[in-house]
Parts: sequence; C-alpha cells; structure tokens
Amino acid sequence: METRYIFITGGVASSLGKGIISASLGKLLQARGYEITIQKFDPYINIDPGTLNPYEHGECYVTADGQETDLDLGHYERFTGIQTTRDNSVTTGRIYLSVIERERRGDYLGKTIQVVPHITDEIKRRILLNATKRHFDFVITEIGGTIGDIESQPFLEAIRQLRWELGPQRALNVHLTFVPYLAAAGELKTKPTQTSVKQLQGLGIQPEVLVLRTEHDLSDDIRHKVAHFCNVEVEAVIQSQDLPSIYEVPVNMQRQGLDAICLKKMGLTPGEVPELGPWHDFLERRKNATEILDIGLVGKYDLQDAYKSILESLAHAGTYNDRKVKTHFINSEYITRENVAEKLAGMNGIVICPGFGQRGIEGKIIAAEYTRTHDIPTFGICLGMQMMVIEFARNVLGYADANSREMDQTTPHNVIDIMEEQKTITQMGGTMRLGAYDCEVREGSKTWEAYGEQPLVKERHRHRYEFNNRYLEEYQRNGMQCVGVNPAANLVEIVEIPSLRWYIGTQFHPEYSSTVLHPHPLFMSFVRACISEMQ
Repeated sequence: METRYIFITGGVASSLGKGIISASLGKLLQARGYEITIQKFDPYINIDPGTLNPYEHGECYVTADGQETDLDLGHYERFTGIQTTRDNSVTTGRIYLSVIERERRGDYLGKTIQVVPHITDEIKRRILLNATKRHFDFVITEIGGTIGDIESQPFLEAIRQLRWELGPQRALNVHLTFVPYLAAAGELKTKPTQTSVKQLQGLGIQPEVLVLRTEHDLSDDIRHKVAHFCNVEVEAVIQSQDLPSIYEVPVNMQRQGLDAICLKKMGLTPGEVPELGPWHDFLERRKNATEILDIGLVGKYDLQDAYKSILESLAHAGTYNDRKVKTHFINSEYITRENVAEKLAGMNGIVICPGFGQRGIEGKIIAAEYTRTHDIPTFGICLGMQMMVIEFARNVLGYADANSREMDQTTPHNVIDIMEEQKTITQMGGTMRLGAYDCEVREGSKTWEAYGEQPLVKERHRHRYEFNNRYLEEYQRNGMQCVGVNPAANLVEIVEIPSLRWYIGTQFHPEYSSTVLHPHPLFMSFVRACISEMQ
C-alpha cells in the first residue's frame, strides 16, 4: 500500500487541541492495523524548542534519538506507543537553515532563492522524509499555528501542492476549528468556522473533514449549516466537545467515525470498528479510581504545560494503581526552612522537578532535606536529582558550601559538575546530552525492583551537568547509593537512599517514556510508595 498523508490544520484560535486530534486519529488508524507516524511542523523561526522558556512554549519534549521537540510529540507517543525521531519535528528555522546552507554550498547553481519554490520544496521534502526511511501506511502531519498567521503560509502552500501532486486518494486535509457559545445571545456561532474555512479555500485548500471544537453539544441543524457553507459532507463534520480527559477523545472520535470517514475519502474500505479493549480498560479504571492521592510538584514554573509529561506519567501510574492523582504545584522560589513543613503539608509524595538556572534552587534543596528527614516518598528528576545530591552533601557529608558548577562556578565542593564534553561548547541550542542512553541498574536496589529486576535500561536525557564521581565513595559510605550508571561513560544516572521508604533521583527523564498502555515502572513504583505512605 502506498503511503497516504493526512494534514491537520487549525483555525479561529490556537490551543484547540490539534495535537490531541492528530494523536487520536493516529491511534484509531493504528487500531485498524495500519502503520502510522505523526509529525509536527511548527511555523516559528527557532531551530527547535530547546532554547525556549517553558512559559513561551510549554515543556520541551526529547525524542529517543536526541531531538528537542514540541510537547505535542509527547501526546503522539503517549497515545500510540510509537517512537518519534528528529524527522517528526520541523520548524521554519530548520527549513530556512537547510535552504541557506545549500545556497552557501552553491547547490542551487546561482539561482535566486525564493519562498516558492525553494522553501516550499524543502517543506514538502521534509513531509515526505519519514516514509522514505521506513514504510508507513499513513503519515499524519500537524501544521502548527492558525490559518491566517503570516508565518504559516509557506507550510499551507506546500500542503496545497502536495495534495495536487499526490492526488485525492493519497492526501487529505482535516481542519479543526472552534464554535463559540455566546452566553448573552444563548447561541452557538458558526461564522468563525465559516470564515476560517473560507481562508483555507482562499489558499487553494478545500478541507474534506471538519472537526469542530465546542463546549456545548452541536445540534444536527448546526452541523448541516456548517456542511452547507463549507462544502463538506454532513457526515464529515465531527464535533470535539470538551471531555473530562484527553484520553476520551479517541473514543469520541471513533464513535463519530472520524477514522472511517478518512479511510473512505482516501479510497479504502474501513471494515469492522476496532474494539480498543485495553484503551477502554484504562478509561474504566480511570473512571473508577476515585480515591485521591496528593502529590506535590516542587518547581519554579507555575504552568502545567511546563511539566506536561510528568503530570501525564503520574496520571497513568495513578490509574493503574486505582488512584486519582491530584497534583499540587509548590513554587520552590517561595520555600524556606520556616515554611517548608506548611508548604509540603498533606502531600503523600513529592516530585522535585527538572529545570535550569538559579531561580528556586534553594527551595528545592530545602524540600529535599525535609522529605529525606521525614521519610516522605520523593522522586527527583534531572535537576531535581542534582538538588537531592547537593542537599545530602550539605547536611550529611558536612560540606555546607556544596553546589553545582551551574549555580556557583567557584564552589570548592562541586558535587555536581559540568560534563567533560560540555566544557568547550559555547552554543546553547541542541548541544546538551540528549536522547536515550543505556543505564546499568544495581541488583537488589529499589530501582532494580521497580524496573522488574532489569539489569539494563535505556532512558532519555537532557542535561549538561552530572554527578561528580570524585565524591562517589563518600556518598555510598554515608547512605546515598549510586545504583544506576551509564556503562560507556561511567556517569551516575540514579541515586537512592535504601533506608528510606522511597527516595530516588534520576539524571534522566523517565516521564518521556510513559504511555497510556505502558506506564513507566519508576512512576508506578513511586505511586505505590505514596499510597503506602497514606496507610
């Protein structure tokens, strides 16, 4: 079967959930036995999100092959279980950089470089690239931004051209728009959707399927009206009403036949509707998990998207442990020795979050000391793990001035130091230790038990600084064990205090690997420890 391409565009407003619709459609096609991949094309000029503040763009997600990407790739992987790569995340910056590098080499033989055809040709090449490396039945491409954005126009022109080149049975457009409810008038308004579709038509693209995001149920009359004015069949007008959980979206889309409609329009016979048994089991457990588990997130970004993968990983583990995880953001910038007990009160467990920079660091260290001395289950991730290490050095090893080179270049006790290969690097973007690396786990450790007694695991990283092995023996003599080590570089990847109920820090980011059907074992173990703390 030839590869088919589905383009997901958005109109009216941003943040309507194109990523969730893309992931849901991918999940439904996958359930029918198709090989799929999902990619995100973002119109911003940054090369990737690696240098963006989380307040700008939320979490920076990292693929196994080391690409810093948009958080939507996390949704793609969590819903479908696929592994995305650097080819699944493309920005305007990467497109222009590639074209400019080729121009500098003389590849264009002296031609004037223009948006059309050179930029659009590079976008088209990137859209098709995944299917040249491995066969996929469907490649779903989400176009970031909103119809009408200036920076999105080259991407829309590229998909317009591809739709003509590939033909109607190999290329299809799904357009997501918003139907607002005006409380004063007591009416749902379709005009924004009509305008958005007209903008798309003005660019030469006729959407075959419309997904209408709405807070209220849409009547058949409204769906007929939208179909009539937008040149779309009524059965291809799908509503995406607000739901209690994003994980209910695939079921809602299946109920309305989104995947079947796409298949029919691309000349394929849908066949029987898949049962989605394990997915429904997950939703049922999630629905029945009513007992609350309170987990505090100690970090400095008061924004849920900044810790998106951690939140979802906790939710997955909570569901499979029959608990409803309720997360509480605790701003580390405002934690002091005087108020730490009050700030962490009522929490069954604490996650010390990742991040970069000085702000909020001392609060994380104080929180790590409090949870260690009060035996509260604690999970430190990346920078969070480093703060656990620094706290232990200050308060157990007796090095009151212990710190990370990232925070204090002159500290005499640099228990966290810059990695050797990072010392000569001056560029910030894409230069950290990124992607999946092996980790040997010590037999008999709590971490080893959590992983199901696996001696070797592979996890994703995003950091420049590391545990300083000069202090390793001293830590282990005093009760903090270094139970996970990268075999190639001898880098400490996991620390734990076995005498405590659950006190584990990882230099890597396990949250990137948790999916709906396969929750991450460390999060599962952590949640179980938090439950035992309640009892």
